[in-house]
Amino acid sequence: MNCSTWLSLILVVVQLWPCSTSTQNDSIQNTDWTSTAVQRVKRSWVWEPLSVTEEQTSTVPVYVGQLKSDLQKQDGNLKYILTGEGAGSIFIINESDGKIYAMQKLDREKKPFYVLRAQAISRKTQLPVEPESEFIIKVRDINDHEPQFLDGPYVVTVPEMSPADTSVIQVTATDGDDPSYGNSARLVYSLIQGQPYFSVEPKTGVIRMASGMDRETADQYLVIIQAKDMVGLAGALSATASVTIYLSDVNDNPPKFQQELYHMTVSEEAPVGTTVGKVFAEDGDIGENAAMNYSIEGDTSDFFDIITDNETQEGIILLKKIVDYESKRRHSIEAKVVNRYIDERFLQEEPFEDKTILKIDVEDADEPPVFTMENYLMEIPEEAVSGSVVGAVTARDPDNDDSPVRYSIVQGMHLNRLFSIDEHNGTIFTTKPLDREIASWHNITVTATETRNPEKISEANVYIQVLDVNDHAPEFPKYYETFVCENAVSGQLIQSISAVDKDDSPEGHHFHFSLAQEDMSNSSFTVKDNQDNTAGIFTAKSGFSRQEELAFYLPIVILDDGTPPLTSTNTLTVTVCDCDTKVNIYYCRYRAFMYALGLSTEALVAVLACILILL
Repeated sequence: MNCSTWLSLILVVVQLWPCSTSTQNDSIQNTDWTSTAVQRVKRSWVWEPLSVTEEQTSTVPVYVGQLKSDLQKQDGNLKYILTGEGAGSIFIINESDGKIYAMQKLDREKKPFYVLRAQAISRKTQLPVEPESEFIIKVRDINDHEPQFLDGPYVVTVPEMSPADTSVIQVTATDGDDPSYGNSARLVYSLIQGQPYFSVEPKTGVIRMASGMDRETADQYLVIIQAKDMVGLAGALSATASVTIYLSDVNDNPPKFQQELYHMTVSEEAPVGTTVGKVFAEDGDIGENAAMNYSIEGDTSDFFDIITDNETQEGIILLKKIVDYESKRRHSIEAKVVNRYIDERFLQEEPFEDKTILKIDVEDADEPPVFTMENYLMEIPEEAVSGSVVGAVTARDPDNDDSPVRYSIVQGMHLNRLFSIDEHNGTIFTTKPLDREIASWHNITVTATETRNPEKISEANVYIQVLDVNDHAPEFPKYYETFVCENAVSGQLIQSISAVDKDDSPEGHHFHFSLAQEDMSNSSFTVKDNQDNTAGIFTAKSGFSRQEELAFYLPIVILDDGTPPLTSTNTLTVTVCDCDTKVNIYYCRYRAFMYALGLSTEALVAVLACILILL
């Protein structure tokens, strides 16, 4: 292989070999390139790492560094050319000695480095003596940016009484300076305002709270936090942010009554449900943590109750039972209040409840007369003569003066015509005989009025039961349509009968049935008493003839078991019918009617045919 061949191969390798870029020190120093033909050619570029400080203001170009080829001689045989980012505008190069200058003020935060390319050519041949190489000019950072809290101002809420060192919030500041160069972007945090209740971790910006912070003492804190760069050293830049911290409520305060003793009054005339008074227990908490329930402790009062007003959190004392000044003039009860929702963390300190005493005085009032009973029950036999005593009611004036009382029956009803009352002693009389079968009960209203104050009136109900006496005989409950066939045999049941009695029997009625004594010997029928308040009518012979006798009239005697026993005779009509085995009631009914009119069988058939045709 001759020399020209080697030279061509070396040129190809030079064109294909990538430019060497420095990642450690941003410079290229004496780099070797190697051909694929195993022959090594040494590069001749020489320069130090190139950098320029940002934000420099100068009236003359700022020296950056020098590019140099070791092929350069003292006679200036080489010419240096600079291309790439900012070449000719931001950066210029002295084409004779390779020195590079910055022409403008640079900002690292806008552009931290510039990538350029350098070439050395022979002034004589205008041919490259060095391969074109790429290099970087790095913009050195200065501390020209102060920290910034991008998310401030901060607002956060944390529960009161949280343990010491509880994390409240983490604040973060940013710094536009280079974090990899010097301390310009290394931040530390401190509190300007907020001690001793809060502290901040210098490196992380985590704000922590002290122990025992009580919302009821202060529910809002303003913390000022500062971030400094340069690790807080002299010349550091700083920024502040505000952190508003609210303490949310927890149930750490028990309810407390405002008074240890309450005095109240209630009139003895007050109806059940009357509001006697109100009590209130203070609770430093808010919301549901201040919700409470009131109650009467133990069995201290049967006359009063207490309920909770969920809107005002007051305890409302209500009258549960009518009070009486003459019986008891003062009631003493114990009221209790307890938080509705308990936080067990604070139960060890004290119970979340309180008690107080209520002294309730009963005020005297002019009360109406009081009956000995609200309802009276009386009895009187029916048919008692007019003027009979039914019973008596009694009322008295409960007040100390014990005013006389006058009695009367409420007018406007028909009952006042049946009863009267003695206005002085309350005795009730009948004014006419009573009939239990007409009305077994009478309800009347009796009033008692104070003679000294007629406006004071009270009422009582009187229920009068009319007792039964056996004054009604038993009888058939209805009209029985009874038929017997002409071909009936002896002993055949043709009718079942029963009876009713208008009188009342505590143990139930017992009836006895029989034929009248005068018909027992020659009757064509018999009566069988079933001993269950019913009886059966049976035929006493075989064969009947409607031509001989169209109907039989049986006198049935019914006896009750009252005192004294009463009897009645009821007639049972038995009609004879022309039938085989079954009785056609309608047919028998019409035949009996026709026979009563004296019509023959043929005439009866003709009449029935006409009726059918009309239908």
